[in-house]
Amino acid sequence: MKQNQIRRIERLSTRRVAAEQIVSPELARQLSEISHETNRQVGVLINRKGQVEYVMVGTAKSIEMPDFGRARVSQERFRGLRCVHTHLSNEKLTQDDLTDLALLRLDLMSVIQVDKETGLPDLVYSAHLLPTTAEKLETESQTLPYEFLQPKIPAHLDANFLSMINSLENEMARNRQTARNRQTNRDRVILVGVTTGYLSEAEESLAELEELALSAETVVLDKIVQRRQQIDSKTVLGRGKLEELLIRAMRLGADLIVFDAELSPAQVRSLSEATDLKVIDRPQLILDIFAQRAQSREGKMQVELAQLKYLLPRLVQGQNSAFSRLAGGIGGRGPGETKLETDRRRVRDKISQLEKQVENLRHQRQERRKHRLSRNVPIISLVGYTNAGKSTLLNTLTQSTVFAENKMFVTLDPTSRRLRLPIEKEIIINDTVGFIRDLPETLVAAFRATLEEISDSDLLVHVVDASSPNSLAQIESVDKILGKLDLNKIPRFIVINKADLLDEVSLQALQRTLLFDKGSESVAVSAIQPETLKPLLEKIGEVLSQDLETVY
Repeated sequence: MKQNQIRRIERLSTRRVAAEQIVSPELARQLSEISHETNRQVGVLINRKGQVEYVMVGTAKSIEMPDFGRARVSQERFRGLRCVHTHLSNEKLTQDDLTDLALLRLDLMSVIQVDKETGLPDLVYSAHLLPTTAEKLETESQTLPYEFLQPKIPAHLDANFLSMINSLENEMARNRQTARNRQTNRDRVILVGVTTGYLSEAEESLAELEELALSAETVVLDKIVQRRQQIDSKTVLGRGKLEELLIRAMRLGADLIVFDAELSPAQVRSLSEATDLKVIDRPQLILDIFAQRAQSREGKMQVELAQLKYLLPRLVQGQNSAFSRLAGGIGGRGPGETKLETDRRRVRDKISQLEKQVENLRHQRQERRKHRLSRNVPIISLVGYTNAGKSTLLNTLTQSTVFAENKMFVTLDPTSRRLRLPIEKEIIINDTVGFIRDLPETLVAAFRATLEEISDSDLLVHVVDASSPNSLAQIESVDKILGKLDLNKIPRFIVINKADLLDEVSLQALQRTLLFDKGSESVAVSAIQPETLKPLLEKIGEVLSQDLETVY
């Protein structure tokens, strides 16, 4: 560009427009003339006082927005800047313009069409985002999240910009406050699933993730599934889907995005850079639920150990953190170590300390188990997928009051109760922590001491939720985890719980499938109906009286 053109561009930063104007005719003419002369798109970002804060020069086809860094924008507000830039090919607002409008939370996006012959401004096209609620989004999913203003030449732009943006922000604030009042300030999340396989399987998995999210006391605003030939190594989702996700998150006022997969540290960083929102994955959500549910000292210790093991490889040097600065002060001078290294060392030390404590608990449990075994009382353990009804079944069998709720991972600490069978034989029955598909390895390792309670069992009663459409897949998941824990040699049989929720035909079909696929006979019960439990007790007594021959 020529020196005089550069000077004219630089002078744009000193221009002002009336606060209520989208753009003044004078500024529109200057932008158009410079754009025509340089054959480049030229634009400005104007604040709400009418001052130009940024000047941008692009190519003939595009223009690049400035990097705003990680500056957060309140969920009830837009960024406080409107973009006005030129188009040289009589284009209206492009998809890139609308994406920038949404992702940067701009007040308004306006493009000035430049007349090819004269270089003067022609029509001005403008659009802004529409505030919405989760309820509205359900019915408007096929509509655009933007409102387009009527195109006019600069001299005829009569929309009161300040009045319009204040009205939009007031509506956004009302929507969010209404949601807060209704949902008691719980985290508002969007769930995301990405698959290279069958879409139906991804949707089933996402439905389970929704159950997990609800168990974590969050509000699920939306669910998004994408099928791809290959998972993006950087952002998991494709670019277009990621932009759609961020736009929906912004419009709905989401606080959190949860991915139905385990994300690598690099993927978490890339996704976090694309949005102000917190991004977590499925294992982290499960860990959070465990942290909420843990009641005993032992349970809390094991959850903390699992969380620290998960956190350690994800401690990274953050853009806005102090991780890159050397630890200073007395005792921290000289070469020292970075704060990141210090944090990692502290986490490793804490992990080592907790592992020793968990090992001590393991030895204590072993001593208690030896004492129980010496009394020759058979031990039966209830195992199964989370929320299959194990605690409710224990309560009904033993007239106990173990806490039970229709949520995932309510039971973390194993509970033992005595039970007398109809054959006048006394047994000990254990309630155990529920399993789930893709249970984080850190949790399996941390809870090994607790799960070893199962290893001395004489019989495993595998409780299955008959009402779940994924009951067969859940059985597979439980079998896989039992195999990892070397517990698959213990005799076990299946109890189909919640049988009252199935019709007779469906129940018989499930039992036939289990018989043919698993080679296992099953007992159908309803844990909330004591009269249905007699066949279960008879089956347990039959197995014990047969010297615990393998039946499964």
